Amino acid sequence: MSSRTINKVLIANRGEIAVRIAQACADEGIRSVAVYADEDRDAVFVRTADEAFALQGKTPADTYLDQRKILQIAMESGADAVHPGYGFLAENGEFAQRVIDSGLIWIGPPPSAIEALGNKIAARDIAKSVGAPLAAGTDGPVSDLSDVEAFVEQHGLPVAIKAAYGGGGRGLKVVREGDSLEHAFDSAVREAVAAFGRGECFVEKYLDRPRHVETQCLADEHGGVVVVSTRDCSLQRRHQKLVEEAPAPFLTPEQERALRDASKAIMKRAGYVGAGTCEFLVGADGTISFLEVNTRLQVEHPVTEEVAGVDLVREQFRIARGEALGYDDPVTRGHSIEFRINTEDPAAGFMPAAGKLARFSPPSGPGVRLDTGVGEGDTTSANFDSMLAKLIVTGRDRRQALQRARRALDQFVVEGVPTVIPFHRAVVNDPAFAPEDDGPFAVYTSWIENEFSMDLAPFQGAAGTDGALATDARETIVVEVGRRRLEVSIPASLTVGAAPASTIPAGASRRRARAQHGPGPESLVSPMQGSVVKVERATGDTVAEGDLVLVIEAMKMEQPIRAHRAGVVAGLSFERGDTVQSGAVVCSIM
Repeated sequence: MSSRTINKVLIANRGEIAVRIAQACADEGIRSVAVYADEDRDAVFVRTADEAFALQGKTPADTYLDQRKILQIAMESGADAVHPGYGFLAENGEFAQRVIDSGLIWIGPPPSAIEALGNKIAARDIAKSVGAPLAAGTDGPVSDLSDVEAFVEQHGLPVAIKAAYGGGGRGLKVVREGDSLEHAFDSAVREAVAAFGRGECFVEKYLDRPRHVETQCLADEHGGVVVVSTRDCSLQRRHQKLVEEAPAPFLTPEQERALRDASKAIMKRAGYVGAGTCEFLVGADGTISFLEVNTRLQVEHPVTEEVAGVDLVREQFRIARGEALGYDDPVTRGHSIEFRINTEDPAAGFMPAAGKLARFSPPSGPGVRLDTGVGEGDTTSANFDSMLAKLIVTGRDRRQALQRARRALDQFVVEGVPTVIPFHRAVVNDPAFAPEDDGPFAVYTSWIENEFSMDLAPFQGAAGTDGALATDARETIVVEVGRRRLEVSIPASLTVGAAPASTIPAGASRRRARAQHGPGPESLVSPMQGSVVKVERATGDTVAEGDLVLVIEAMKMEQPIRAHRAGVVAGLSFERGDTVQSGAVVCSIM
């Protein structure tokens, strides 16, 4: 029985997930409201939603992470519910509580469950209390290096040092040699503080060559909990997923039963309501260990939808309205594989890049689904995630899904920016991922770094140069609609005459000028476009080869730029917040 009504949903997100939620709203007969950063004003999700409001900012902090702005727009638009998507504020218990306190419906788990499960130590305690399988680990956060050394002395190596509030691979360090223990601990704490504002870490025995297996769960407020499907997400780079599939292949019936039973018990003990994912590691010896709970919709949710016949976003609406699930674990049918199409060059260590999509021609045909938030001619931004789209391919079994995937990936054409499509084309033919006959499934979470033969041609192009700057050139004109005065922002190229020089920000022209200096042997060059987040050195400093000069960030990835030779730093004028173009000369080392 439904006790609440949802008529209009504010989507507190961007890109393909915002499109996905807006489409589900339309299917459900619910109006949708988009919010957007300056760079997203012409994006697909803005046009897909019924209404759209400007957040008036460029960075994530000024836009999709600004709780005050989002709640203000929710009230102004007349929305009665908020869907956070994934990322940004999706797992922020404070934001969830503010939504509820504003009299709006939060389409997600209770703030108490977000807080309890968002802390990995607390989540581990919940899992332990219900008897979920767990690798050996510290009972709480370690206070210093001596605690880590004591754990290693008792349990041996390898171990994983993990940020208690971490995620996406940040604040996670795997230690295999004793002499690297101190450096790994210090690095994990630093990353945790920088990324999450808190440096608490715990230590866990690291499973050898583990697979990443998870369960997609739904829970209602009446005590019902189901596992919609299992998934395998072992193909990762930098502990971030690239390929996911459902159901998780090559599990024994006993392993699958253990995963499902543990997941339901964890969700019930946590008082969970909504869509969530329990993640586990499965060691090469078959050992299962609980990893964490993601208290939101996952990026890879489409593969579960394809094999279970369940629209997970619409189920989120039903649960938020107070309805009971009304069914047990669905019987899955077929096999589905999702390929994240990121703007990264796999031949260059999956280096992210931004730029204009000169061509974007996705595949179609039997078993092919595309979730995307971009179109041909769009310009991607270094301020946000590198994912352009998700290619989901489904077949009657894993063999047919792989066959269709090979065809679909061969047909997928993107020009103007590098993408991971060449990697996907290679991996679907690699016997480790696609074993023939009765061969073993040999993929594990660090397989790409350790075993994949990265024999791929590097991207040939100039991604991340002028495309991102061109979006800054806009003009504001005044129009009258029904006697009401409105200011309208449009691309300068659409106005009469050429865009005046004043429409290009001074900082942009300054940064462009820097990028035009050709590199010489003394030049330290940026390998990617991004924003400067840390400047470690200054002009006149003496450095040794390998010393850190500055750190840039793009698309959720930090890239340290280190001195390529010993000498004295010259011409370093970048400051925190500046944009660095791919191939730009950062400084000279004389």
